[in-house]
Amino acid sequence: MSVVEQYARAHIVTDADLLAEEQDAVPVVLTYDPETDPRLVRIRLPGRRAREWTFSRSLLEQGLRAPAGSGEIQVWPCGRVQTVVEFHSAQGVSVVQFETKALMRFLRRTYLAAAPAAPAASVEREPQLRS
Repeated sequence: MSVVEQYARAHIVTDADLLAEEQDAVPVVLTYDPETDPRLVRIRLPGRRAREWTFSRSLLEQGLRAPAGSGEIQVWPCGRVQTVVEFHSAQGVSVVQFETKALMRFLRRTYLAAAPAAPAASVEREPQLRS
């Protein structure tokens, strides 16, 4: 099992820190480490005070199809090609809009990384004759 790290572009919808710096899409890091906890994913946002949230992989998956939330994280589909993730913290709320296909690709990679390796097919060798 190996760590999955994927860079994605996202639009920060509400975050005064980032809006002042960048109006275009910003690089966001999606991370999954099955060794630490195979149920969790992390999303790291850039900025002067880079922030990172860790939450359930199943929450992210559910939020691609219908509104879902747990504590400080809310996820919901926005049209056919976008997904919104809302992060609450003591500093305020960050609303981030992703392309759904980027999140789906990330989730697919997490399930592949967490899958047990298939046993190698045993190859029988012909016995070597000694003369």
